[in-house]
Amino acid sequence: MSDDTLSHGRRQYNLDIQKGIEADMTIAARLGELMKVKGWSEGELSRRSTVPQPTINRILSGESDSPRKSTVSKLARPLGVSPEWLLFGSGSANVGATDQPHREERQYPLISWVAAGALAESCDNFQPGQAEEFIESNENAGRYGYWLEVKGLSMVSPSEGPSFMPKMRILVQPEGFDVVSGKFYIAKMLDTGETTFKRYVRDAGVEYLEPLNPSFGTIRMSDSIVLIGRVIDAKLPKSMF
Repeated sequence: MSDDTLSHGRRQYNLDIQKGIEADMTIAARLGELMKVKGWSEGELSRRSTVPQPTINRILSGESDSPRKSTVSKLARPLGVSPEWLLFGSGSANVGATDQPHREERQYPLISWVAAGALAESCDNFQPGQAEEFIESNENAGRYGYWLEVKGLSMVSPSEGPSFMPKMRILVQPEGFDVVSGKFYIAKMLDTGETTFKRYVRDAGVEYLEPLNPSFGTIRMSDSIVLIGRVIDAKLPKSMF
């Protein structure tokens, strides 16, 4: 098969996707179909767009059918469509198939913060019976991935952007993760054994653990603090719907 034939096939496939999505003129349907095409979860779109996952969930559920223009613009950019098309179904979608293979959902255990701290010392410290429940995700958190329930208000942002409300579930990748400034991590305080959820920031060679709520203090990294996992997905519990 020639390259021209392949290119034509891709263009036709993209047009078919656009027509299929435009047939339903609700923003919830268009957004949901685009996410399926990309193979993205709510958490993945939240990270790529900086729109909070609960906001995306409200749009998808139809609870928020007229989101702010700034929110729509942020969602449209990583999806490769115009804000007008996403909001009204007008204009060009410019949708392409995902470059990544489809990722099947996997289940990971929801465990306690105490268990997460023990798991950091030895993966054998966690036994399947310790899980409160198992929650699905399209993200690959590795063999020992787990969910935690957000506690307190330190990661609730008062402004637009990522925000993690109490009782939200966050998926942690405890092995093989990169340390990137601006991303979210679970850290363990070696002197007290306490675990905490914060954003890691490196500025002018100095490392910090930063809350999203300015009412809480920033923690400067030291030898007594170690990052034990990277947060790669977030979901509201089903009981909140």
